[in-house]
Amino acid sequence: MQRLRESHPAFFEEAVVALLLKMGYGGAEQRGKRIGGTGDEGIDGVIDQDALGLDRIYLQAKRYKQGNNISRETIQAFVGALHGFGASRGVFITTSAFTSAAVAYANGVPIRVILIDGDRLVNLMIKYRVGVQARQTYAVVEIDSDFFD
Repeated sequence: MQRLRESHPAFFEEAVVALLLKMGYGGAEQRGKRIGGTGDEGIDGVIDQDALGLDRIYLQAKRYKQGNNISRETIQAFVGALHGFGASRGVFITTSAFTSAAVAYANGVPIRVILIDGDRLVNLMIKYRVGVQARQTYAVVEIDSDFFD
């Protein structure tokens, strides 16, 4: 978490795109890119779910300090950006957390908005091996009784 919070904003945006691609979004061709930066209109990344880009997931990535939680107003602005792109879904990822009002708002809008806080982000990065490496793995086997019955 510390490394993410200390990273450059562009790196963080690239990291969240990489995570979603590793999770299987973007198809076999890994169609996703960072579009954040000045003039990004509130969207930091986009992932095409199909070869023609007809179905897209839009991303917002906020690299905030612990305790600097994402407010309802920030989620409202993201939903507004999604409307501007004609989007039906979006993922908002942060290194901090979301206020209860932000969560309630995201759950109440007709656009599907998934909120990923810092704890879940780190767990997903570990699970999908983004920014981490396995040092050692162990395989423990046992007899499969069903196989022999």
